[in-house]
Amino acid sequence: MSAHEIPEPVATFLERVNAHDEEAFLDAFAAGGEVDDWGRTFTGREQIKTWSDKEFIGSRGVLMVEEVRVAGDEVTVVGDWRSNHANGRSRFVFDVAGDKLAKMTIREG
Repeated sequence: MSAHEIPEPVATFLERVNAHDEEAFLDAFAAGGEVDDWGRTFTGREQIKTWSDKEFIGSRGVLMVEEVRVAGDEVTVVGDWRSNHANGRSRFVFDVAGDKLAKMTIREG
């Protein structure tokens, strides 16, 4: 799947994640944004950064996108996640609020 098929701001977000750009990753979230990683919730920039330093950007993760679904302000991306922390098919559900991400939920793909 090509990047242009993924709506913004998710497309740019995924490009920045795959480039390991921590600042752009953190800046993509709205104030009070959340990450739900398999039921563990991290709210706000500092909690998301602490989680990401170990498990996301800090683990040099790369997502190879396989599927994209859009339903209103919700974008679901399924793909193969490879990192120094975890590997495997994963489903990322993004709740989009304007040009920011309100929430990113990660589950098994």
